[in-house]
Amino acid sequence: MNMDSATIMSLIILLIVIVAVVKTAQIVPQRSAYVVERLGRFQSVLDAGFHLMIPFVDKVSYKHTLKEQAIDVPQQACVTRDNIQIHVDGVIYMQVIDPKLASYGIEDYRFAAIQLAQTTLRSVVGKIELDKSFEERAVINERVVDVLTEASEPWGVKVLRYEVADIRLPESIKDALEKQMRAERERRAVVAESEGAREAKINVSEGMKQEMINVSEGDMQKQINEAKGRAEEIRLVAEATADGIERIARAINLPGGADAVSLRIAEQYVKQFGELARSTNTMILPAELSDIGGVVAGLAKTLEKARGPA
Repeated sequence: MNMDSATIMSLIILLIVIVAVVKTAQIVPQRSAYVVERLGRFQSVLDAGFHLMIPFVDKVSYKHTLKEQAIDVPQQACVTRDNIQIHVDGVIYMQVIDPKLASYGIEDYRFAAIQLAQTTLRSVVGKIELDKSFEERAVINERVVDVLTEASEPWGVKVLRYEVADIRLPESIKDALEKQMRAERERRAVVAESEGAREAKINVSEGMKQEMINVSEGDMQKQINEAKGRAEEIRLVAEATADGIERIARAINLPGGADAVSLRIAEQYVKQFGELARSTNTMILPAELSDIGGVVAGLAKTLEKARGPA
């Protein structure tokens, strides 16, 4: 069944209306920005939300995300200050802050940022020796960020940071570094072992020294204690002797004391004389010692003199 001309016109008008509505209504997602051109010229920037445009006059020419973007910087060859070729790759973290400049300030800000990062990286690595290239990653990152920030200001983007992802060395250099590190570890092990042995000897000598000091101090204290003991013994013996003599003197002055002392002397004399006779067969004695009475009488006179006048 053939459609008449009125039906065809209705369908065409309906299609035009649908296209017009599609062209008129524009929904911008969150954290996004659309750049609108009117008849080929910049008109406005659409933020997140629902917007109406003039059909067939306004056109969304650029769409930008306002989120932070991580852009991979491909691996490239760099030559260090000591003429060693290494391969370095990294990541740029950047964000669009002005959609208009990001659209008209440069053709492709991502490509430009990658190229500038690579050239800056080669320049920075060329000023650093190989041994320090691993230690000074922060310096490399900071320098690349400074250059990108200065260059990207007219692009409407902000470089947040740059990170060196990996540094790859030639196999020959890697082998040499591994040998160097192995030798350094062995050297440190030998040094640590020697220091341990040195510390052990020092500890042993310090222990022996302290032991000798303790022994000498112990001997000295022992001698002091022994000397004090002997002095105390002598003092006690002297005091006891003096006390005994004092008591004898008092006993002599008592009635009958002199006779008792004379009797005691005679007994001791006889006892000692008897022991002397038992110990040997031959004795040579003065003639007066055989007279016990004379001896006792002589001692009694001595006691009498000690007593003094009554």
